[in-house]
Amino acid sequence: MLEKLQIVKQRFDEVSDLIIQPDIITDQKRYVELNREYKDLRILMGKREQYIELTDNLTEAESIIADGSDDEMVEMAKMQYDEAKEGIPKLEEEIRVLLIPKDPEDSKNAVVELRAGTGGDEASIFAGDLFRMYTKYCEGRGWKVSTVDFSEGTNGGFKEIQFEVSGEDVYGTLKFEAGVHRVQRVPQTETQGRVHTSAATCMVFPEAEEFDVEINPKEVRIDFFCSSGPGGQSVNTTYSAVRLTHIPTGLVAQCQDQKSQHKNKEKAFKVLRSRLYEMELAKKNAEDAEKRGSMVSSGDRSAKIRTYNYPQGRVTDHRIGLTLYDLSNIVNGDIQKIIDELMLAENTEKLKANDDVI
Repeated sequence: MLEKLQIVKQRFDEVSDLIIQPDIITDQKRYVELNREYKDLRILMGKREQYIELTDNLTEAESIIADGSDDEMVEMAKMQYDEAKEGIPKLEEEIRVLLIPKDPEDSKNAVVELRAGTGGDEASIFAGDLFRMYTKYCEGRGWKVSTVDFSEGTNGGFKEIQFEVSGEDVYGTLKFEAGVHRVQRVPQTETQGRVHTSAATCMVFPEAEEFDVEINPKEVRIDFFCSSGPGGQSVNTTYSAVRLTHIPTGLVAQCQDQKSQHKNKEKAFKVLRSRLYEMELAKKNAEDAEKRGSMVSSGDRSAKIRTYNYPQGRVTDHRIGLTLYDLSNIVNGDIQKIIDELMLAENTEKLKANDDVI
């Protein structure tokens, strides 16, 4: 383990030197990449120091016990030995996980899009429930949520809603939510008391930086239109909403959240960049998932990933076979326990794939 950590230290020293070089500072893309790597390596350096301290304590304790000349010292050494013996395997497991190559996208902000699927009005209401669930979860993490665009359902909720989430390691956390979510419950409009199944799709894109995707302005058609929904006197009177169409791919991004046309255009371009970036990323993720047979983050938007069953008060994540009878707390934003299990499953897959390295 110390040999592996020594290699990490050499890279840490190298990155520490690189990020202060003038030519690196002027290369924005390289500078951001190296800063992210520096942050991850610094955590490993802290674990390395703990590991060296524990192994030194173990060696020292063994030496004192072997000498055996001072009973009091031997007693203290036995305690030190037991602590080190117990602590080293736990620390080694932590280091093994940290040594897994990190996805560079994980530290990015995210754009999340929820769309009502099968189930008519009930699907729109469910999409609204998911939006509230994610909003509460993100606020609990101290992340900022900003609406980009939405289309309201006829009986509440949303036909679709798009929002940005900014904070620390947002995409690396929310990417596990991508896929089809199903709800089983008695709809408000149901008079016979029958349980219906409805669905909503969640898409999660890493927010692309300007240097990640270069968009040719000549390949983008820009349309301006009146905003709809709440917003005061400016709604339906000023052409502040913006729709962008990327001609080569046919991708569309629009924003009507801000009163300023300029701000809406800026947000829409951010979403368009993220959509284009995600197209390439989805191909890569699908290839990677196929290679290691991953069910956790395959990037398949049509995959049914989770069911929320109201009559039974349960939530089931089908990718890892996890069932929790805690529906009321989960739909109120307490989804961390599900994400933790999904992260654990993915890390286990990655550890198997990287056994020759770690």
